[in-house]
Amino acid sequence: MPQNPAVDDGDQRPAAPTVTVIVPVHNTHRYLDRSLGSVFAQTLDRHRIEIIAVDDGSTDGSGAWLDEAAAAHPHLTVLHQPPSGGAGKPRNVGLDHATGDYVFFLDSDDHLGPEALERLVAMAEEHGSDVVYGRIVGAGGRGAPVDLRTTSPRVSIYDSPVYWTLAAYKLFRRSFVERHGLRFVEGRLLAEDLPFGITALLRAEVVSVVADYDCYYLYGRDDDSNASRQDVDWPAYLAYIGTVLADLAAEVPPGPDRDRLLVRHFHGEILMPFAAPYLARDEAGRRAMREAARPLVDAYLTDRVLAALPPGLRLRAHCLRAGLDAELDAVVAADAGPDRTPGPPRLDDGRAYAAYPHFRDPDHPLPDALFDLTDRIAVHQCLDGVQWIGGVLHLRGTATLRTVGADAVDLVLHRSGAHHRIPATYGPDGDTWHAALDPATAAGGAPLADGVWALKLGITAHGTPDTDAPAPAVRREVWLVPEGGGPVTDTAPRVISHGPQGPTVAALFLSSPHGHLHLDLDHDGARRPLGADLHGTAARTRTGRTTVAAGLTLPGCPVDATLQFVLRDATRTVALRTTVERAAGDRYRAHARLRGGPPGTWRVALRLTAGALRRELPVQVADGGGPLTLTVPGARR
Repeated sequence: MPQNPAVDDGDQRPAAPTVTVIVPVHNTHRYLDRSLGSVFAQTLDRHRIEIIAVDDGSTDGSGAWLDEAAAAHPHLTVLHQPPSGGAGKPRNVGLDHATGDYVFFLDSDDHLGPEALERLVAMAEEHGSDVVYGRIVGAGGRGAPVDLRTTSPRVSIYDSPVYWTLAAYKLFRRSFVERHGLRFVEGRLLAEDLPFGITALLRAEVVSVVADYDCYYLYGRDDDSNASRQDVDWPAYLAYIGTVLADLAAEVPPGPDRDRLLVRHFHGEILMPFAAPYLARDEAGRRAMREAARPLVDAYLTDRVLAALPPGLRLRAHCLRAGLDAELDAVVAADAGPDRTPGPPRLDDGRAYAAYPHFRDPDHPLPDALFDLTDRIAVHQCLDGVQWIGGVLHLRGTATLRTVGADAVDLVLHRSGAHHRIPATYGPDGDTWHAALDPATAAGGAPLADGVWALKLGITAHGTPDTDAPAPAVRREVWLVPEGGGPVTDTAPRVISHGPQGPTVAALFLSSPHGHLHLDLDHDGARRPLGADLHGTAARTRTGRTTVAAGLTLPGCPVDATLQFVLRDATRTVALRTTVERAAGDRYRAHARLRGGPPGTWRVALRLTAGALRRELPVQVADGGGPLTLTVPGARR
């Protein structure tokens, strides 16, 4: 029976809560204070939160703890039921009692970030979301299922990582859940949330992501009692997965979209048991698992899915489909070592191949493509320093290819199909590199064309040849992405030399939302205007003399450049005799005096002339009050 479902705490409460948090509980007494405590501590107004905790036949005192907590927290409702064999039924019972506009499912051994519900609900309310994903963080030795890095009000399940986490812990619009009759499979310890998660994503009109805050902390229990770590009847589990995928296939027709979803299921369900659970069985048990998996492989393993799998899973899938039982055993065993890897890759013919058994073994003919991991070799790179020295951009960092190493590094500039490579010094001190980018000579000795240039890092590794001939190189290119958005702090536009064309304006910036480093060369000044901090004053004395003063920062400004105040109205331009003082840090101070002058109201600008580069920079009022203007009265009669 519910405990304290509507105790009045003396405060004015809304007619219905905004969000119902549903918590299935089974023998998790030791985690409840952390889990439920994180809901009690939410920054969202507690009157907008309803908590329904469903005690699923606990025997460790969890039920008593919940009843005691409900006495102190009127917005907590506790329901008790006999053990049901999984989280599905208690979640369904919670849904049947929920009254919030949204529901959120929290496992009783995990917890929320303090602002999680406030941020998730705000996203849903602003954008009409049916489903909202919050960033998930692994804790207690358990990894997050997917690393969500980009907040977005609307994503597609076919070209974003959201489909890779189908677990229940996310926010759902309750009317959407009820309209589609979404419920969890009951009586299952593993994958009970797959049908719910798949159907929700396929039918949701708006799926949103909150990735700029750690919303959900996913814990691994120190006693290894998580459901995902329990032994199961794997043939029966694979048969169940077959029914789940049949429902998926009924909703999504064959083609690239279905294959993108199936790649996730080959990773997460079909091939997942072919690891330690497979090795732990005798030959009869292994045969039963293979026979249970083969119908799924035959039905859903297209060439597109096979190519998208990593080599270890690619080999497993191929061996299952081809009936290569001994080869399958060898591949699974190769991943059973302490590093969970078969060993360093082999570099040959400009490609990298995973070192699984039977590579180019004439007695076990397996295609090279099954072993190929060239495009999957992870690049470890860190951009440590970005600095302009004169008109040359210096970049420093570390880089290597995982398990392969590196022999050479170069900077790669891309723009509208054009690209240039600038060699970098590499080593010998570890994996450090340094590149000097001079826009005046970077295009093979000629100046770079005006426009936006994307900066990438090229890393090359050479194989160890069996002969004296050099081995073809394995090469990867990656975007230069400063970790955490730094160390690119000097993003202000600056004047640099641009070869025979004379000076131009250069600026660094990080693209949104991915944070890729770019260089913008802008001779016309339309995209990256100089003088962002140009502020000034204009004062007129009783004798009729006017003083105009302004200060600004002009990084890289040539010593022979000139600065001059100009006055403009609708039809006229007046240049003033200007005195300029240069201080440390590329700071400039300009002064001008005039007595009398053409009457009218004038906009004040500062004209920069450096060779062929000529810009008029609007002067702003020092207190942020808009453009600086100067009024010159007419002559007195």
